[in-house]
Amino acid sequence: MLPRVLVALLVLGVALVAPMAPLSGTLPAESQSAAISRRGELGGADYLIEVPPNWRGGLVVFAHGIQRGQGRGRVAAPPIGSHITSAGHAWIASGYRASEYQPHLFIEDLLALRELFLKEIGQPRWSIIYGNSMGGHIAVASLELHSGVYQGALTECGLVDGIGIADYLMAYTAAAELISGVPILDAPDRDTFTRMVAERVLPALGMPGSYTERGRQFDSVVKYLMGGDQAGNDLPLRVQGLLPRYVANMMYRPKDLDTEANPGLRAASTAHIRYRIDPGLGITEDEINAKVRRIHPWKESRSPGANPVYAERTGRITVPLITMHETGDAWVPLSLEQSYRRHTIAAGTDHLLVQRVVRGPGHCGVDGSTRRQSFDDLVAWIERGARPDGEDVLARDLSRIGLKWTPVLLLEDPLAAPR
Repeated sequence: MLPRVLVALLVLGVALVAPMAPLSGTLPAESQSAAISRRGELGGADYLIEVPPNWRGGLVVFAHGIQRGQGRGRVAAPPIGSHITSAGHAWIASGYRASEYQPHLFIEDLLALRELFLKEIGQPRWSIIYGNSMGGHIAVASLELHSGVYQGALTECGLVDGIGIADYLMAYTAAAELISGVPILDAPDRDTFTRMVAERVLPALGMPGSYTERGRQFDSVVKYLMGGDQAGNDLPLRVQGLLPRYVANMMYRPKDLDTEANPGLRAASTAHIRYRIDPGLGITEDEINAKVRRIHPWKESRSPGANPVYAERTGRITVPLITMHETGDAWVPLSLEQSYRRHTIAAGTDHLLVQRVVRGPGHCGVDGSTRRQSFDDLVAWIERGARPDGEDVLARDLSRIGLKWTPVLLLEDPLAAPR
């Protein structure tokens, strides 16, 4: 009996430390099956299903980003939909049953749509969830909370750190309040908040390119909130990316959160934020961290038990995840990628995370070739166990980050050739 026990323990130990094995099984024999193209409604959400002829067994579940307004969302194909089908794989997409920021509902919409696919089309060899922007929150939360459903994930400009996006926006707002000296978080309603920002905060801080002295302090704080490195370098094209989000990132948070429809506003917290600022600007990090207003989550809005989708992400993933992110994205900053990397390191799963950075000032503006390459690399990782290259978003010096995944440098890029 003892030798059998020892053998069992040795096998278990090897399984725990071995790298991820390629997906077992072989590709199904390619029959002369016809293409399938369907649209419909499921649970109040519009959906699309696209299956190529001679389907090879792969399925991509697309999670789109936030859509503003009332009523159900609008369904759309994934940005690389034609590339997916040309490779012999199927894709499905849901418009979601609602609009705005409600990932807890949208995760369920996609799970239901996948089940419909299994029932009406067949069992895939593997399923990948592909998320853009808010879809990144949906994708990563799905991996952590619904282990076994998906065999991999791909995100672009994604909220990979989940509720960390709300923390970032509230930290941005609280910094603007402190440095401008205008108590915008005490505004009794949204209209008053908007007037206070326009009539008092902006004159006190200025705008990117024409900052006041206090504005330069605020910009330095924002540099680090967005992911400025340990050496003090700015992220490439951060200033260009900040301009369209400079005012929009200042968020009104109502006092009565019991009736607030936005779960991000309810769950936001800045209690854990450690603000940074460059030296020599007239205010120190210690002063900022001592004086800035701290935002705390409302009741159980961030509880892993009561609201797991809006709890802090854990990094406990069991399958490959490839992310793509732009350096100057001021709406969904690179700092979310850095935070999720730390979570995976703490969880011992960082070998399953590959992050790729593009030097750009936008949001979801990754080049099509980079998207296609990342998808192909993820499929190879799942099917053959070939872990692809990525970048270290926690490196001390990020001044040269993204060169490998940026096909053409913008003229404004600090590393671009002189004109």
